Amino acid sequence: MTRSDLVEELAARFGQLTHRDAEFAVKAILDAMNDALVRGHRIEIRGFGSFSINRRPPRMGRNPRSGESVAIPEKRVPHFKPGKALRESVDERTHELQAGPAVSKA
Repeated sequence: MTRSDLVEELAARFGQLTHRDAEFAVKAILDAMNDALVRGHRIEIRGFGSFSINRRPPRMGRNPRSGESVAIPEKRVPHFKPGKALRESVDERTHELQAGPAVSKA
């Protein structure tokens, strides 16, 4: 699902929202999440999951073309951990889709 798909879904579910309002709402939420992560805060959405920042320490890497050692600096990267409800929902629906239509025993 892309950002524009999310805007379309929001506008379709809530008829009182115009496409422009839905786009503004999605942008506002994503901007707020981005700002919180940049400041080092953790974001938790109950039933969905949590976003946090992981630190990758500096290390020595290797240039695959020349074989030369290269110093890779420290990085901070976003990390998403799905919540229990999301994991269970995805697992359940994935099994349903793979199983196909249910066959009734008569």
